[in-house]
Amino acid sequence: MSAPTRTHRRPPQLGVHPTDDGIVVAVLATHARAVDLCLFDDDGTERRVRLDGPDLGMFSAEVPGVGAGARYGFRVHGTWDPAAGLRHNPAKLLVDPYARGLVGEMTYGPQTYGHVVDDDLAGDPYGAADERDSAGFVPYSVVVDTRDLPGPDPAENRPWVPWDRTVVYEAHVRGLTMRNEKVPAELRGTYAGLAHPSVIDHLVRLGVTAVELLPVHAAAHEPHLVAKGLTNYWGYSTLGFFAPHAAYATRAAQEAGPAAVLAEVRAAVHALHEAGIEVLLDVVYNHTCEGGLPGQHVSWRGLDATMYYVHDGGVPAALADVTGCGNTLDFRRSQVVRMTLDSLRYWANIVGVDGFRFDLAVTLARDADGFTPDHPLLVAAAASPALHGLKLVAEPWDIGPGGWRTGQFPAPFGEWNDRFRNAARSFWLADPARAAHGLPGHRVRDLATRLSGSVDLFGHSDPPLVRGPVASVNFVTAHDGFTLADLVSYDHKHNAANGENNRDGSDDNRSWNHGVEGPIGHDSPAADIAPLRRRSIRNLFATLVLSAGTPMITAGDEMGRTQGGNNNAYCQDNEISWVQWDLTDSRLDLLATSRWLLALRRDHPALRTARFYSGRPSAPGARPDLAWFDAAGDPFDHARWHDPAIRTLQMLRSHEDGDVVLLVINGSLEGLDVTLAGEPGERWRLAWDSVWERPADERGTAIAGALHVAAGATTELEPLSLQVYVLAG
Repeated sequence: MSAPTRTHRRPPQLGVHPTDDGIVVAVLATHARAVDLCLFDDDGTERRVRLDGPDLGMFSAEVPGVGAGARYGFRVHGTWDPAAGLRHNPAKLLVDPYARGLVGEMTYGPQTYGHVVDDDLAGDPYGAADERDSAGFVPYSVVVDTRDLPGPDPAENRPWVPWDRTVVYEAHVRGLTMRNEKVPAELRGTYAGLAHPSVIDHLVRLGVTAVELLPVHAAAHEPHLVAKGLTNYWGYSTLGFFAPHAAYATRAAQEAGPAAVLAEVRAAVHALHEAGIEVLLDVVYNHTCEGGLPGQHVSWRGLDATMYYVHDGGVPAALADVTGCGNTLDFRRSQVVRMTLDSLRYWANIVGVDGFRFDLAVTLARDADGFTPDHPLLVAAAASPALHGLKLVAEPWDIGPGGWRTGQFPAPFGEWNDRFRNAARSFWLADPARAAHGLPGHRVRDLATRLSGSVDLFGHSDPPLVRGPVASVNFVTAHDGFTLADLVSYDHKHNAANGENNRDGSDDNRSWNHGVEGPIGHDSPAADIAPLRRRSIRNLFATLVLSAGTPMITAGDEMGRTQGGNNNAYCQDNEISWVQWDLTDSRLDLLATSRWLLALRRDHPALRTARFYSGRPSAPGARPDLAWFDAAGDPFDHARWHDPAIRTLQMLRSHEDGDVVLLVINGSLEGLDVTLAGEPGERWRLAWDSVWERPADERGTAIAGALHVAAGATTELEPLSLQVYVLAG
């Protein structure tokens, strides 16, 4: 009996994948009648290949003679019935959602819309299909062969930094280096510039262990910004979840093509790894660049709008929007979950990144009943071998019903802690501003909860307390909002440059200009305010990096970067947003302070616990791991925690190896004497005082004076100041 002839092949993976003699292509379009693969020569000549299918909604084919570098797109044939959510229009060339590379610019004329619009892009989204061909007006997808990439594999030299030693630095690839004169001009604003030795040296000396990059997925600009001559600088407008944003690559890499762009990204990740720095990506899977119903028709909308996007269930069909961006990807659909996981695995395995920060992560975990911590995406991400051990961080809110979910994501996710931001700003800025006018502020108990790891938010797990304080990604500033320098210089946002009549951006800033709005010159009558502002910056930075949890620093805050009071600089690809590297004496002092404080955190395990405090000894005869005292050195009791007049506290933290640190905080507008907590006979060494402008110089002065202080002795704290003591050996 003869052996059967083998006629079957492995089911194709979505996307375009090179083989030895061509490509295998597969695309999902569950409501389509037919799909064409469109291949383009350099002169724009188009060749169409009808794909086989549908097979469970997938269209696929093996196409010989096509190799890496080929440009392509899809045209989808099917019903045009916008009232039912069906928007198939074969006149429109569609970007492959799985494309590994893109070339060409997105344009913003009528050709890029599926429905008929006029020259002002106005039209009826439920009207007739537009018959104009969009080829040449939208980017081409490009075949990229990832089987044998050049250079070292960045997935092989990951630093694997433990959570309790992690310090995150949120940065924009372009904005970080555009004004850095130590970076060669041709590398500024690029992936290669990010990995330049001068930048890496800055990060290492600062004490950063992870760079969190604002979106580097291929992105497009919103038409309303383009009409104003602006761009979506932040990049939260995704066009491709697999392709790196080519505009952040060097000119040479862009001209060489998507494979070279990918190689530049991988080289940057590898270089950061070599320095012990992890790379996290801010990823935007909650919506796409296509906007609301009147928006452009460039990919998902033309492939399968009713499958990819959440609709409201009405007739005519309208999009449900819990992202504030016009559309919401539908994570009730297994195909959307699959696309997201495929993208995560690609960036982890091929690019070698070390983790992800999920923008509007609540959207990703919504099922038919709303948010659930047991959502298939969260479960799959936690269980995926490819993502095991990588850092997964949720932005735990969106604008939909029940959208605020801080503390409710499952392990191993960390979460941005907005309660920490609010508590730190309120205690050091908003409350003193109110006190200056005789108004009451917040009690110290909220600040104390944030300093000790926010167990009220992150302790509710199964089993309880298992996530630990490291799940709290603490921040005082982020890309969205005031910089640290602007928090102490502006009471109000100044967003006129955004072209929205200052209506955009948050009005809940909890900032304090210390009496004068905006910058203060050396010759200004208000020049005496400048030292107070600088102290407030130091208080906020110290609160951030010395608290239990995982600190996240916004790029440039360590050097006093300002955005001129703009608290929503998403569309400012210019000096408003770019990090300033030309440092004045006071900004050099702040940089020295930032390095000093991060070194304290690194050197003292009592400042970076991985477990929630219990308030009890870790071993017989040991001191409690956490204790609170008032200005008189007496333990805090229930009444003191609820007394709004108390603005002073001492936080004593100990580690099982014997390391003991005391934070002494005065949040009042008056100086006062504090009796230092501690056991009889113990002596404290003053490690830092927020009144110091430059730690090395001031510490030298302290050594000559009274650096060592006995427990039970009285020390003077200046108004609005923070001191750090370490138990002397």
